[in-house]
Amino acid sequence: MAASGGTKAVITALFANLGIAIAKFVGWLLTGSSSMLAESVHSVADTSNQALLLLGGKRAQRKASEVHQFGYGRIRYVYAFIVAIILFSLGGLFALYEAWHKFSDPHPITEWQWVPIVVLLVAVVLESFALRTAVIEANHVRGRTPIFKFVKRSRSPEIPVILLEDTGALLGLVFGLFGVSMTLITGDGRWDAIGSAAIGLLLVVIAVFLAIEMKSMLVGESALPEHQDAIEAAVVGHGVTSVIHMRTLHLGPDELLVAAKVEVERDDNAEEVARAIDDAEVRIRESVPLKLTIYIEPDLRRPATTGPAVSDQPGGPTTA
Repeated sequence: MAASGGTKAVITALFANLGIAIAKFVGWLLTGSSSMLAESVHSVADTSNQALLLLGGKRAQRKASEVHQFGYGRIRYVYAFIVAIILFSLGGLFALYEAWHKFSDPHPITEWQWVPIVVLLVAVVLESFALRTAVIEANHVRGRTPIFKFVKRSRSPEIPVILLEDTGALLGLVFGLFGVSMTLITGDGRWDAIGSAAIGLLLVVIAVFLAIEMKSMLVGESALPEHQDAIEAAVVGHGVTSVIHMRTLHLGPDELLVAAKVEVERDDNAEEVARAIDDAEVRIRESVPLKLTIYIEPDLRRPATTGPAVSDQPGGPTTA
């Protein structure tokens, strides 16, 4: 996984959630709290999700093959999409089911009443540390971009996923504390069910948002606008007078495919055109901090015609 993939944030969240999951399960076994069980399963889901992100980062490093000639970079998006599914089903739907079950048969917390409060408060501290690590990792790559906008536009799935998971985990702990505290104060187990329901709804919303973002990445997203502009500006130089059209596609979070049709000097011979294309490739690689696969087609810009063959149109027929 590339450094920008946030390996440190993923590993920190993995160990934090593993410890939290164990503590929550102990608290649930001692108290029978619905909110504690929902939070326990939530932490198990988060732990498995972080393991999946690490596995995806590892598998993405495989070399290109005859079948996958552009490599395996986009497999990181596949694993991130699986994370969204697990968060939705194992985390969100289970918490909602547990809330319905507890609301149908409410009972107060009568034993070890101090345990869930202590466990949840300790979990808040650990989750805050994990979130702080994720924010620091995000700050290294997002610059001045607001956090939410960074999550929306990032082409690397790991840090946005961890940011959302850790934020959701902290909010879930607040909901769990509310449900458990109100149950202890009132003796009414339905408050515990309400806490579990709030956790479930929160996780479903986060999972749906993640699924939508990962789907867009799996379908294929272009370069970020600033990268697109930098590449287009870099193409033009000695021997290349303009860009007729250009398309970009992320082959992975740190890998970009660039395909461009460029205008060359009308009087240049084949050797001069080849040298101009080579120089343009060098400029493009220096313009953005990504691994690039570049295809450049030289052409001449022709005046617009009314006929069906127009060379300036991407994917369309070209004139002879």
